[in-house]
Amino acid sequence: MTRLVRALLAAALGLGVPTPAPAHSLLLESTPAADSTVAVAPPTLSLRFNNRVEKLLSRLRLSTAHGELVRLATPASDGTADRLSVPLPALAPGAYRVEWQVLSADGHVVRGRFTFQVAP
Repeated sequence: MTRLVRALLAAALGLGVPTPAPAHSLLLESTPAADSTVAVAPPTLSLRFNNRVEKLLSRLRLSTAHGELVRLATPASDGTADRLSVPLPALAPGAYRVEWQVLSADGHVVRGRFTFQVAP
């Protein structure tokens, strides 16, 4: 009888334990890093998130300080579903703004932006 009571008690306690809910995607790191100054622009713009993002429904946009868009290819996954990357063309010295939009694993669209500078 005590085994049955212990099993029922353990099951009841297990029901009360909260489980983590899927969360919105958060940008963990980028290359180039947010608010950084680089001597030479890297060959790739890369963003890493805290969880899976749907690459086919994600967007990356790069513009100059004057608002001119820099043409980018469609974002690709780096083999892991939490990272988006796109090849960068040669960038002239100056300030740049990255705007991103991803579909999180929880089904919500999340947006963000950051800047970086190329200053040889």
